[in-house]
Amino acid sequence: MTEAAGVQDNPLFTWDNLPPFDRIEAAHVVPAVTQLLAELEQRLQAIEAEVKPTYAELVQPLDEIHERLHRVWGPVGHLKSVKDSAELREAHQEMQPAVVKFGLRAGQSEPIYKGLKALQEGPEWTKLERAQQRVVEHLIREAEQAGIALEGEARTRFNEIAERLSHLSTEFSNAGLDATKAWSITLTREEEVDGLPQTARAMYAAAHNQAKQADEPEATPEKGPWRVTLAIPSFLAFMKDAKRRDLREKLYRAFLTRASDQSDFPEFDNTARINEILTLRKEKAALLGFKSYAEFSLWGKMAPSVQAVEGLLEELRVAAWEPAVKDHEELEELAKRHGQQEPVAHWDATYWGERLREERFGIKDEELRPYFPLEPVVNGLFALVERLFGVSVKAADGEAPVWHPDVRFYKIYDDAGAHIASFYLDPYSRPEDKRSGAWMNVCRMRQRHADGSLQVPVAYLVCNQTPPTGDTPSLMTFNEVTTLFHEFGHGLHHMLTRMDYPQVAGVAGVEWDAVELPSQFMENWCYHKPTLLGMARHYQTGEPLPDELFTKLEAARTFRAGSMLLRQIMFSMLDMELHTRFEPGGAESVFDVHRRIAERTSVLKPLAEDRFLCSFAHIFAGGYAAGYYSYKWAEVLSADAFAAFEEAGLDNEAAIKEVGRRFRETVLAQGGGEDPMTIYRSFRGREPSTEPLLRHNGLLPQSA
Repeated sequence: MTEAAGVQDNPLFTWDNLPPFDRIEAAHVVPAVTQLLAELEQRLQAIEAEVKPTYAELVQPLDEIHERLHRVWGPVGHLKSVKDSAELREAHQEMQPAVVKFGLRAGQSEPIYKGLKALQEGPEWTKLERAQQRVVEHLIREAEQAGIALEGEARTRFNEIAERLSHLSTEFSNAGLDATKAWSITLTREEEVDGLPQTARAMYAAAHNQAKQADEPEATPEKGPWRVTLAIPSFLAFMKDAKRRDLREKLYRAFLTRASDQSDFPEFDNTARINEILTLRKEKAALLGFKSYAEFSLWGKMAPSVQAVEGLLEELRVAAWEPAVKDHEELEELAKRHGQQEPVAHWDATYWGERLREERFGIKDEELRPYFPLEPVVNGLFALVERLFGVSVKAADGEAPVWHPDVRFYKIYDDAGAHIASFYLDPYSRPEDKRSGAWMNVCRMRQRHADGSLQVPVAYLVCNQTPPTGDTPSLMTFNEVTTLFHEFGHGLHHMLTRMDYPQVAGVAGVEWDAVELPSQFMENWCYHKPTLLGMARHYQTGEPLPDELFTKLEAARTFRAGSMLLRQIMFSMLDMELHTRFEPGGAESVFDVHRRIAERTSVLKPLAEDRFLCSFAHIFAGGYAAGYYSYKWAEVLSADAFAAFEEAGLDNEAAIKEVGRRFRETVLAQGGGEDPMTIYRSFRGREPSTEPLLRHNGLLPQSA
């Protein structure tokens, strides 16, 4: 068989409708991507040879190249995050430099850039739809961000930096995953798991059974052994309920030193990568004429300047500081009352916070968990979406190949019964091969093809909640419920778009600091009584969540809100400082900067060995570099958007339907097709206010 014939039989290279995840293997990656890049280079050269500055003859062919690249490379990146393996990682690392190089090559094409500028300045411009103009504007800005204006040595160096940053990002992510997987502690005595509920013990017993040797006995939730890891569900469950303070300390120190020279596995140390990443970002920004990487990052975001970002963060910091101080004083008082003689430390805060929540509101996560089995929660989410936006969601398992038996597949239909979108749901934690966290990613964009046919959008929705054990279904914490709603908000943004141009369809082309608006907006509905009671049913009895539990849950909404907000402000301020004023290689280390920022943003000072930055993937391996503030920027928007529903009357079905349809037709439908503030004003009738955010968090002054 020839190589070409082999590629034509390659499932990664040839799929049409949905990726054949049941057949894609690591061995397919290199030949498929190699052949693809060769083909795309030929297509690019053909466009460059005869540039025609019209939308149909320049922009659409570029869209097709982007779509074809995403069709092959997208599933590779997705599988790397949900079904990682040494073979897949090796194949990804082998091809990533070539993919990055092609992206730079396309972005730095002078004939195409000149063609786009000619289109923007030519007679067709005023005849284009606003969404089409936004596509062209994005392509021009991307070319300028990719160094199109650079020449000679400057462009060569820029490309070297881009390729190296891509490589470092992957290495950072891999080291974080490896460091998380490497550490665990096995507990064998009952007193070591004192305080842990049955669900946590079952999770830890299952983790032991998964990792045990063939000759070792099977663990049980009642008798152990129990294997505790640094995967988020495992870590949080232990920190929240384990009575053994020394074991909490051991786990906490392992968690905050992951992927650093302070950990038990220094071979995964990310410190040098952090310094190199920051150095290269600073150099990249300077090559493009910016004073800092933060200024470069804000080019094309909603926030107008670094000063505007820092102004918002400071406003929120001031509002959160005194409540956060009071939060900590309450923990100190509670711990002392229960006999803890030592001051409350980092490894105590979550534990005593949970005890205080139980004491103050009479509510425990474990008491709520039986009311949130996955299936009813998912059905309740779908019912809300139908109510608000006039769409229906139906299971379509078996209609799409999946990468794991736990993955579900769904289709979305409009009120006329037309299929408008689909999505995969991968809900459970699999720390052995799936990265932690929760996210929505794009499988396929909405796109109107040249022949008039419509490609409907498809999304990946990925969570990391507690998996089912034995006959017990996945019982969700309330936090896992809000996380699911959050990610589905991203999914709705992607799937309910009305844009036919992939560069601005759904989340594409949306300014980064506005993209969290729909996701954070959806979280608010978890505190809406009819919505929550409609989906919270006990997995054994079918009984709905009692009214008194909902009342407690609602009252607990603002519990420790100052502390939670301050924590996010710390991350955001640290991110901006590292990308604005920090001098790599100077007298101050990145960890010194963390401690300095923490003086104004953390009531409890960081430990000397705190190296959380070494696993801060959002800014070193994700898209949030000099952009972590986006969560709070968008939360101002989302709280103000939900306030529109509150003002209409949450129990007024007709009014809620009207506001919901308006939200769909503006925020969700227009995606990146218009400036986000213009879209927001068309929904809300005005610019956003910070008042609803502070009110929802209980942080307004009492006189307000």
